[in-house]
Amino acid sequence: MDKNRWLEWAKELQDISQCALAYCKDVYDIERFQRIREISAEMMAEITELPLQQVKDYFCSGDGYQTPKLETRAAVFQNDKILLVQERDGLWVMPGGWVDYNLSVRRNTVKEVYEEAGMTVEARRLIALEDRNRHHPVRHAHEICSILVLCDHVSGDFIPNTETVACGWFSRDALPTINEGKTTLEHIDLSFRAAADPEWQTIFD
Repeated sequence: MDKNRWLEWAKELQDISQCALAYCKDVYDIERFQRIREISAEMMAEITELPLQQVKDYFCSGDGYQTPKLETRAAVFQNDKILLVQERDGLWVMPGGWVDYNLSVRRNTVKEVYEEAGMTVEARRLIALEDRNRHHPVRHAHEICSILVLCDHVSGDFIPNTETVACGWFSRDALPTINEGKTTLEHIDLSFRAAADPEWQTIFD
């Protein structure tokens, strides 16, 4: 079984059913699309081997028109080295996370760096807007727009928190072990290139 193909089919069924449930009025159509949504969750549970209720809670919890989720990753540089934070699993990532519903991309990027690294930064320009599932080795149940933002370090030092255990500055040829489910080596390479190029043109899918 090609799990990636089944994953895409399950996601498409979830998308179709969620959009239909947002707009259809006929009680029989609502029942049909609710069942299609359940089938998409059953398919996803079969693919991932996760409990069905857990899949429903995560995969089928949205309403309204289905749109991609947004995540930001901050590329912060100092002396030609990039800022990375170490998570509790021991792996390293660029600071970032989901965009909060009430924050802009710029404000969310700045917030994530402060929360995970204890540093104040200024978000300067966009490096890339990517379709996450096209660039990450770990595919996600949702469609995600991954936004890389080049930032200037302003002040601050690492503050212990619930998400990360350390932070550090790393040169391009001396990177620690990266969690490529969240930050890819491609992201880091793009960040170094954008930081060195004042005429950088945003890459987008």
